[in-house]
Amino acid sequence: MNILHVDMDAFFASVEIARDPSLRGKPVIIAGLGPRGVVAAASYEAREYGVHSALPTAVARRRCPRGVFMKPTASYGAVSRSVMAIFREYTPHVQPISVDEAFLDVAGARRMIGTPAQIARTIRARVRDEHGITCTVGIASTKFLAKLASEHAKPDGLGIVPRETELRFLHPLPIRSVWGIGEKTAQKLGRLGMRTVGDIARLSVDRLAASVGTASAEHLHALARNIDPRPVRPERVEKSISNETTFGHDAPDASIWGPTLLELSRKVASRARTRGLAGRGVTVKLRFGDFKTITRSRMLPAPTDVGQEIHAAARELADEAATAPVRLIGVRLDHLVEYAAVGRQVALDEPDRGWREIEAAIDDAAARFGKDSIRSGGRLRRSES
Repeated sequence: MNILHVDMDAFFASVEIARDPSLRGKPVIIAGLGPRGVVAAASYEAREYGVHSALPTAVARRRCPRGVFMKPTASYGAVSRSVMAIFREYTPHVQPISVDEAFLDVAGARRMIGTPAQIARTIRARVRDEHGITCTVGIASTKFLAKLASEHAKPDGLGIVPRETELRFLHPLPIRSVWGIGEKTAQKLGRLGMRTVGDIARLSVDRLAASVGTASAEHLHALARNIDPRPVRPERVEKSISNETTFGHDAPDASIWGPTLLELSRKVASRARTRGLAGRGVTVKLRFGDFKTITRSRMLPAPTDVGQEIHAAARELADEAATAPVRLIGVRLDHLVEYAAVGRQVALDEPDRGWREIEAAIDDAAARFGKDSIRSGGRLRRSES
């Protein structure tokens, strides 16, 4: 029972409230404020109105007309780095899985520092004292169960699942608690009479495979029995994935650089999928005819490896920033995490994940028939004109 999952509570909103205490107790909503903006974070007061991350900002305004809407700021990264540094004072085995959460393996710290529970309490107190924000910690023997423990203890809590009670805690939970089970998979399992994690554990792998496929069946059956051998891996050396291109002639407007931006977004997404990564930060780089270079960045509500989602953010940033003909354009995906560690946030069978399947098929076609076998419609039209 040495794995900790530390999750900052309503992180973006909490940072803003710590900076401006007059916001305390108010429904604070961090979101893109443009017509296609989405919510990045919401305080717990805002959540009472049904506001949550990934919700369109327009819908959030209707649900919470008295909400305090704020654009994301650059301060979150600095606070995140400082919080992660606190974690590393207690163990070198820290695996960030997003800007506001991480896994820690504290097995080596028991003798010198104390029990996992003592370490968790100390970390929570330091985060509160040094940054004015709260975090929730889950403690268990596996990453999967530690994350569930923190989810059930939020906000500002400590959830501990002793070894002898692991399955008693896990098996009554609904099947959507298992990483990788989204809406469609839940429907398939529901047709088999599956309602709880325990139901999955009691079903044979063969019968499960007939509904969801062999690989998924083995994965789900193992997690339902709390079999999760993945170790806590320190942060990857790879910090970002990017791609850029320089035009032969300055692109005067979006009709020219727009299709290129889409293609670059898809290439970045493809490289992320190849590496088993997803990213939450999207940056657009623009260089104009006078060689002035600017970058504009945005944090997504959840990590992604889908080109369409990267492009949606990149296009909005580029539309705002491209005030002159463009000589060079680039896209970067950062705040990378392991795709497998993100859990249900990027479950493959969620309704809006269809683009991932399409793009994965394009990856396969490119691998089999060459990279030039697939091109965007905009590129194709220009090459044939």
